[in-house]
Amino acid sequence: MRIVKKIFRGSLGTFVVLLILIGINFIASLHHTRIDFTSEKRFTLSKTTKSLLENVDDKITIDVFLKGNYPSGFKKLASSAEDLLREFQGVVGNKIQYHFISPNDKVEGTEIAYSDTLSAMGLFPINLTAQVKDGQEQQNVYPFALVHYKERTLPVELYKGKTPLISFQELNNAEAMLEFNFGNAIAKIKQEQKIKIGYAIGNGEPMDYNVYDLAEVVLKPNYNLSLVNIDVQNFIPSDFKALLIVKPTLAFTEQEKLKLDQYVMQGGKILFFIDELNAEMDSLKIKNEVVAYDRELNLKDLLFRYGVRINTNLVMDLQCDYLPFDVNGNGQFEFLPWNYFPVLESSNNHPINKNLGFVSGRFTNSLDTIEVEGIKKTILLQTSVNSRIIATPALISGKENSTAPEDEKFKKANIPVAVLLEGKFKSFFANRLSNEMKDSLQKSGLTFSPVCIDDNKMIVVGDGDMVMNEMAKGNQPLSMGMNAFTFGSQRQFPFANKDFLLNALDYLIDENGLSEAKGKEYVARLLDNKKVNDEKFYWQVLNILLPIIALVLFAIIFSWSRKRKYTS
Repeated sequence: MRIVKKIFRGSLGTFVVLLILIGINFIASLHHTRIDFTSEKRFTLSKTTKSLLENVDDKITIDVFLKGNYPSGFKKLASSAEDLLREFQGVVGNKIQYHFISPNDKVEGTEIAYSDTLSAMGLFPINLTAQVKDGQEQQNVYPFALVHYKERTLPVELYKGKTPLISFQELNNAEAMLEFNFGNAIAKIKQEQKIKIGYAIGNGEPMDYNVYDLAEVVLKPNYNLSLVNIDVQNFIPSDFKALLIVKPTLAFTEQEKLKLDQYVMQGGKILFFIDELNAEMDSLKIKNEVVAYDRELNLKDLLFRYGVRINTNLVMDLQCDYLPFDVNGNGQFEFLPWNYFPVLESSNNHPINKNLGFVSGRFTNSLDTIEVEGIKKTILLQTSVNSRIIATPALISGKENSTAPEDEKFKKANIPVAVLLEGKFKSFFANRLSNEMKDSLQKSGLTFSPVCIDDNKMIVVGDGDMVMNEMAKGNQPLSMGMNAFTFGSQRQFPFANKDFLLNALDYLIDENGLSEAKGKEYVARLLDNKKVNDEKFYWQVLNILLPIIALVLFAIIFSWSRKRKYTS
């Protein structure tokens, strides 16, 4: 002890203290940690994310394009992203490297700005009006990141706003989704083999340019997509993790329904995007009116058995997309709301629709859930509080927009149009299997299953056009949900149809178990303005005087202690 005292009291004391402080800081830089006192554990990585990171076998580089003099909300988002990536490094070490880059910087070794590269990848900026010293200026914010692994690159969208206006709640939601977004990107980019999913054909499902965005842009980059002809194939192979049935127009036979049913019983996941009524924009363009009638797809009884009914009606909504109309008959068109194109919303009640933007619908059918033992139903999409239902056969006329809609008719609220079904489904063909069906199963080497081998999931949507795309002038395919008439105009809106589909597939397949990370809640703790005004002076005085009083007390006690010690 005497030697230690001599060192600290001698000329080496200052040097030793400085050396200790440098050592502590160095160790702290290598081992990042923090204590999470929040009730929702917002700063604690989920077990699934930790497990995913622990299995990283090679270097992953993440470029985040949130560097710049942005408004406070996006600065906070950038700060939260950096904190999260530090947490990632705390689990996996230097196998994860990250950089914050300004979109205006040049790509290394070129004269090309990162902003041009991002736009070429289809990652377009948000245009903001920012307050600066000299007034206001327009800023382009690129809320994206690029994840690089070996020779692969995967984009990550860090902010998905519902409206062109940036809101505190949406930025808070974006922070809550950071762990899932980065974790999901790492999981996907590490996959050596893409998950196999099927696209059903054989019942009039679209195979033309209207599914270009679905097939080429959304599914193929993320999954191993194959066609499944239900009419021809003896059964649906179990190695398909999910099957999409998109806007069939021809009736399903009992044999085809048996194949779908047994695929579900064996654990297969199905996404139904069904237009129960025949109502198409092409007919409306030609005649300016169309009669919507039942397609008779012969799926009602099958879906009823699983717990849902697609109604033969159309929903109309005051919250809707726009179409151009010749109001005065003089050839001058103006954009007016088209109530048959509802803008659908969610209750933010599930990982599929959590922080989801508005979803665009086209001639959408309503759904009813049916009480089925052991089946849980979750409404994923619904209309606004100002909507209505029209029965069929229904005459749809372009002349309807010559007068304003009668608002008093739009009194229904939150009409369901998409539902998730979960549980142990029972076969539709239990106790009704014909000898012919038994023979067909035996020839295929299958055994009939009257009930699911395990808990299963499926999603039913009363809109086949939701995942299809329109074509702009020049035969340019647009993103699903985008309106060809409003494309390039001030009425253009970034609908979240693509996000809904990808979220649905992620949840149904859930290979990486990241639903826990996606289900995180970030509680927005807002200041009570009334309380702030009432107690502002008290806290100002306390914050100014308390440190001074503490300092004076310390000085008095220290002086008294030294005086007492040396006087004695």
